[in-house]
Amino acid sequence: MQSSALVTGAAGFMGSHLVDHLLKGGMSVVGLDDLSGGFVENVNPKSTFIEGSITDPHLLDTVFKQYAFDYIFHLGAYAAENLSHFIRRYNYENNLIGSINLINASVTHNVKCFVFTSSIAVYGEPKELPLTEDMTPEPEDCYGVAKYAVELDLRAAHKMFDLNYIIFRPHNVYGERQNIGDKYRNVIGIFINCVLQGLPLPIFGDGAQTRAFSHIDDVVPMLAESVHRPEAYNQVFNIGSNREYSVNHLARMVFQAMDTNTGITYLAERKEVKHAYCSHEKLTRVLDVKAKVDLQTGIERMVKWARRHGARQTKEFAAIEIKRNLPESWQPLVSSANE
Repeated sequence: MQSSALVTGAAGFMGSHLVDHLLKGGMSVVGLDDLSGGFVENVNPKSTFIEGSITDPHLLDTVFKQYAFDYIFHLGAYAAENLSHFIRRYNYENNLIGSINLINASVTHNVKCFVFTSSIAVYGEPKELPLTEDMTPEPEDCYGVAKYAVELDLRAAHKMFDLNYIIFRPHNVYGERQNIGDKYRNVIGIFINCVLQGLPLPIFGDGAQTRAFSHIDDVVPMLAESVHRPEAYNQVFNIGSNREYSVNHLARMVFQAMDTNTGITYLAERKEVKHAYCSHEKLTRVLDVKAKVDLQTGIERMVKWARRHGARQTKEFAAIEIKRNLPESWQPLVSSANE
């Protein structure tokens, strides 16, 4: 009998790739997305697409009754980590309450396993590196707080209702179909979009902050496969690239891949974790998975895709809730958008 899956955020970057992999694996797939950050053209036509929000529990109840899902893959979230400080209510309504609506429906309708994409934002400021799954999370931004709260709720739902879960903590995922027009998140997409428009690359602070950047092909296939791996059930895994790079180095790699240097504009430093990268020893040990796409290759592949699709106009986030301490580069357009 064919298994069925619901993918939230199905019109988005990661979600649309996941739908493709699940369909290739023989699953029947329903995609749900409110199109706040995704695009209908990303959705595989072999799936069933529903436009709607996880913040609507009545919609979820209707969809769960109609399709009787075996698996839930929850990727729907507004993932602008640094902006989350200034959109606190929006962040918690979408990233926390929406997730709880999904967990409620999964318990009620006897879902076999709930796969959740969390984030390394749950760790907060590292006391040591690399970050490992046995560290106690201490998130420092609202995005990380919401993600960790969902992790804790999944553990509670497993203990009370025997809902199986798998939690993945990806980090700085990039690749084809990413919304390069979102200026609040996805630094590689932001850089590529700027070069396409002949604009300098915006870097907060001195650019010495370091991250490991993970290509979509080193993340999504494992998410799709995980529900078939019982040893992954009720576990937490870091997933992504092992090698860290400074933002300055990243900028040079983008210039190299695009064979153009449009310059760099250094902006005032914002409050963020300076250095963050993970160990993936647990993922390798339990599931025998390793990252394969090196950063230069991944950027080159993304650049080819971006050149075909062209630059995207930045869509301002108009519903800023707190303007105090908002980075200057976000202030002027936000102000005019709210007037």
